[in-house]
Amino acid sequence: MNNDSSSRIVAGLRAWIATAPPGARLPSTRALVAQYGASPVTVQKALRTLVSQGAVESRPGVGTFVRAARAARPHDYGWQTAALGPTDRLAPRSAAALRTAPDGAVALHSGYPDRELLPERLVRGAFTRAARGASAVARPPAAGLSDLRAWFATELGADSPAGVAPPAPGDAVVLPGSQSGLSTAFRALVGAGRPLLVESPTYWGALLAAAQAGARVVPVPSGAGGPDPDSLARAFERTGASAFYAQPNFANPTGARWSPDLADRVLGTVRRFGAFLIEDDWAHDFGIEDGPAPVAARDDGGHVVYLRSLTKSVSPAVRVAGVVARGPARERILADARAGSLYVSGVLQAVALDVVTQPAWRTHLRGLRHQLAARRDLLAGALREHVPAAHLEALPRGGLNLWVRLPDSTDLLRLVADCEDLGVVVAPGDEWFPAEPTGPHLRLNYAGPDPGSFPDGVRALGRALACQEPR
Repeated sequence: MNNDSSSRIVAGLRAWIATAPPGARLPSTRALVAQYGASPVTVQKALRTLVSQGAVESRPGVGTFVRAARAARPHDYGWQTAALGPTDRLAPRSAAALRTAPDGAVALHSGYPDRELLPERLVRGAFTRAARGASAVARPPAAGLSDLRAWFATELGADSPAGVAPPAPGDAVVLPGSQSGLSTAFRALVGAGRPLLVESPTYWGALLAAAQAGARVVPVPSGAGGPDPDSLARAFERTGASAFYAQPNFANPTGARWSPDLADRVLGTVRRFGAFLIEDDWAHDFGIEDGPAPVAARDDGGHVVYLRSLTKSVSPAVRVAGVVARGPARERILADARAGSLYVSGVLQAVALDVVTQPAWRTHLRGLRHQLAARRDLLAGALREHVPAAHLEALPRGGLNLWVRLPDSTDLLRLVADCEDLGVVVAPGDEWFPAEPTGPHLRLNYAGPDPGSFPDGVRALGRALACQEPR
């Protein structure tokens, strides 16, 4: 009710301000309380809103006044052209997955799960406890809290087969989110001007991190079952690359999961060329039909650098990830992390550790599996019914997305714009290709808000696509 009253006061005062001269004094709080029949708290909230919007200015002890309009003028930033010089890095455009959908739109584009899929009660409780603990005021170790590093190492080691030594807590480094982890790994293990092999298509954020690190991206074809191992071997031989970035479990965007045989072949190739596999296990907590099987659990020779994020599954507000690396590679990663951020917030580390060590965390993940399955099947069923021209090569067994191939004649940019005109936001697949796209695709997120609107959204997508078909 207060929010409604506050909005009503803001609207009324804006109308009054539109006719008032600059410097005019607004009625007193007491007068506004009487005029709008609202509490002083609600009136003050409305005034703070107007101040934040730049419509008025507050002078303590004097009153609130209409702010004088400032004449807009173009700024000349031409001097920066000479100061910055030419760029030697590809600057990827802003990703559609990070866009905020307009109010009322069906959001099928996001890269994050809906709030109702998060363990909100656990997160809130963990923040309360962390605020009372030492982490609220103490500086954590540069490598991360020892208990959290032990958790990352122990979780990965639980999947290690007999004969493979599990990682130790000292092999883990805590970083502020997986995007930071990718940038650190690419800088520390690849470096500027050197080749980095990547799956194609692959995560757009990895392409961005590679560009920022100055690495030269070399695409390796990958499909519903993962990368082609023969193409991977040829790429290593041709380029002399020292690293291959991949997502063996529920890849973004394709949803692909490597078979045990493919994992062994890729690991064998990496070992043969004396290289690293940078394994991004972003969807570890989003398995639907079965759990993930990290390739890193099969390797104790230091060839796999393992990145495990908690941001998407715990909370976007808890940007915490762990990197597990062995040998000198771990020291280089830690040195780069220190240079970039010194350390990760102890509060966020304490919150993440609190959540994932609660018994209710496992209960949450079991429920999440069923919710994701229902959403995935709902969206896939709507595609089959309303967009028969779209091709879903495989139904993913985990992750958050469907990777949809469209007819070759599709004008993808026009389709995305037409969908938005119909109230549906989708992500064009071009952003996931490190080179020219192999065809028009859409990445559709089935973990977004309001799954009940998915059929209507897909129906609108079908209408927009049908408008492009030759008559």
